[in-house]
Amino acid sequence: MLSRIKKKIITLAKRAIERRGHKSVFWARIYYCFLDPSFKREFYAALKGKLKHLSDIEHKQANYYLLTRNIHRIEKGLLMKTRKPVFAKDYIQETIESFELIYKEAENNANQQVKWFHDVLENYFSACAPDPHIDIFRTRFNSITQNYPLSVNHHDLDRKYVPYKRVLNGERSSAISYRDFYILSKQRRSVRWFTDQPVPRDLIDQAILAAIEAPSACNRQPFEFRVIDDPEMVHRVASIPMGTKGYAENIPVLVVVVGNLDAYFDERDRHVIYIDSSLASMAFMYALETLGLSSCAINWPDIEVKEKQMEKVLKLDKYQRPIMCIAVGYPDVEERVAYSAKRPIEMIRKYN
Repeated sequence: MLSRIKKKIITLAKRAIERRGHKSVFWARIYYCFLDPSFKREFYAALKGKLKHLSDIEHKQANYYLLTRNIHRIEKGLLMKTRKPVFAKDYIQETIESFELIYKEAENNANQQVKWFHDVLENYFSACAPDPHIDIFRTRFNSITQNYPLSVNHHDLDRKYVPYKRVLNGERSSAISYRDFYILSKQRRSVRWFTDQPVPRDLIDQAILAAIEAPSACNRQPFEFRVIDDPEMVHRVASIPMGTKGYAENIPVLVVVVGNLDAYFDERDRHVIYIDSSLASMAFMYALETLGLSSCAINWPDIEVKEKQMEKVLKLDKYQRPIMCIAVGYPDVEERVAYSAKRPIEMIRKYN
């Protein structure tokens, strides 16, 4: 009896504050702080990620995300039409400190992104006018690269990974027409029935290779593709998301896209994991179609019990969050797919 009365009082209080909450940030904060814990895991994950990011910097640990962001900022400075003679003074020190930690690791020296770090910094110091502060780190950069020269085994050693003119009729241009792309977009459907033909890992990797060319804020790419192709584990993980009932046992490969909140030093970027990983996931699914494979994007609502299950199975850190799941396999062409008519463009598009 008392528990029912207590529950009713809480419900009435929630309803009262809900009505106020949409009118005031204050009441919205009261509501989600005391009456509805829906955002607690997001708060916790964002804080854990931020603290790990800052702790790595404080303790002089190699921070790949920091270096990637800063190199991207420098590259944008280099491609400006009216470039400043000296720029990036306020973050060149942390950039070089991070670069030294990562660059000295021999196994990373042949990494194409490490070459990008090297080439952009080389271009930057060449372009920057003499400056007492910049000169300190110019000297330090030269010392690092002389003592640890870029790997001679690098397959693209002669090409410089620096800003370039985008020529649309050269080797980096595509012959794909709009019609070709539109047909591909219509061809891609959410496929839930697959054959038992094994999916080669090299095809998955090819699709991921295309996916990681998707745009990403400051090029940080704060996500991972967790590819599961062990049948027992696929069955275990495929049963976690909602919406797989009835076909979970038919999934040959399951990809869990995971966002990494340790990519950021500030809470303002906490939603970028969803933006960047979604851009890459769409490219991944299109690429699968070109390789004869099909996919089904599986929704991942924010449900605490599901999040905990996925965290346990994949051994995720507290700053990592599942974004979505993607079923992958060879389509069973004898089975049907949903028509899923899309909204008219007039309902989607607005100019100005």
